[in-house]
Amino acid sequence: PPPATLNYTMESKRAPVEVMKPFNNIHGSGFVRESLRGIPPAAGTVGLHNLGNSCYMNSILQCINHIKPITQYFLKGEYLKEVNKNNPLGTGGRVATAYASFLNDIWAGEYSILAPRLLKQTVSCFAPQFNNNYQHDSQEFCQYLMDGLHEDLNRVKEKPYVEHMEAFGMKDSKAAMESWRKHLLRHDSIFVDYTQGMHRSHLTCPSCGKESIKFDVYSSISLPLVPAKERLSIPLKDCLDQFAAGEQLDEHNAWYCSNCKKHVCALKLITLWNTPDILVLHLKRFTFEKCPDIDGRILRRKIEERVDFPIDRLDLSSYVLGPKYPDAPPVYKLFGVSEHTGSTANSGHYTATVRNSEDGNWYRYNDSHVGSTSGDAAVTGGAYLLFYQRVKGSLRWAGMEKQMMEDRSNQQCNGRNNNAMAAVEEDDDGFREVTGKKKNRRRP
Repeated sequence: PPPATLNYTMESKRAPVEVMKPFNNIHGSGFVRESLRGIPPAAGTVGLHNLGNSCYMNSILQCINHIKPITQYFLKGEYLKEVNKNNPLGTGGRVATAYASFLNDIWAGEYSILAPRLLKQTVSCFAPQFNNNYQHDSQEFCQYLMDGLHEDLNRVKEKPYVEHMEAFGMKDSKAAMESWRKHLLRHDSIFVDYTQGMHRSHLTCPSCGKESIKFDVYSSISLPLVPAKERLSIPLKDCLDQFAAGEQLDEHNAWYCSNCKKHVCALKLITLWNTPDILVLHLKRFTFEKCPDIDGRILRRKIEERVDFPIDRLDLSSYVLGPKYPDAPPVYKLFGVSEHTGSTANSGHYTATVRNSEDGNWYRYNDSHVGSTSGDAAVTGGAYLLFYQRVKGSLRWAGMEKQMMEDRSNQQCNGRNNNAMAAVEEDDDGFREVTGKKKNRRRP
């Protein structure tokens, strides 16, 4: 059974409940729910009203609220120096400003329940797919919100045209660094610092054997689920192994082979080059299958099996191809889970189980209801998005900054060695050895 909702205690000098005024007097239809003043059970632990099938949004907001470095960046006002109002791919800073206002209310310690109306309306203005009372996929909302915040805070003011680099035949470390440099020419924000990593994509044509290698940036990893009939649950390791095993592309995702001059169902192998400080794992619970018995219709199905994922130690060392650093290894602990109940991603209900970034305790969020729980309680058949953070240390750009600095240092060192080898040697007394061509003596 779900945990009981906490009873909020009130200060003696404060009125028990204060109903806040609606934003722009726009309520929408039905029962109006507004922010309620009160003492939250813990700092940053506030319930969120459902504004009409907005549980998908509430679930994600509760998780990313506890990405501590990013939340502090907003609360301290550091984002104000980096708002990019002229980025055509952003919102002129409006989504970032609305999100900052939301975080300030969450962490003010003055509300027990918030109605995130301003944030939802601002997002809906720029992403019309969310401008309704329909249920939506929490993973799609998470992707849009983090991308939108990144573009609003992008430190790159003018983006140059950058071509994707073919890495086949190059040394992996060099190809990774060059690909990341190209990425930084167009993308540089606090979300790049903490939430983006890079993987190595290797494609092979099944007809002629032509190969292509590219290094691509990711902000989440989608893991396939392969249920086994004899088991009641799926170990997360099996999902990671299946992800690393590769796949053959279907006709809808065919790759163009320049040798064959046609699109082919290539063999694709993705390997993690590195992992960011904040790692989001997307469990692919929803499948789309063509049913030959029903006129070839596409049927949506949800995989309900429980995935057993670690709470305090997820070690990805064996899955990372690039450099690994002892002071910040790819070892993670869970801090948030976006959960879904129902048959499809666009129906049912979303909740969240989150580890508070301040007190370290776990709380379950069911819209406006907040209750104490444990991390183990999140390991259910409804777990959909898993939010992990690096246990030890921090690596900007998932370690690419350190890798590039080490490469630069090695180049400088090699340059000095080459110069030393090229220099004329001197003995202890300062005399230089002179070498040159021997002159031919004339015979008498």
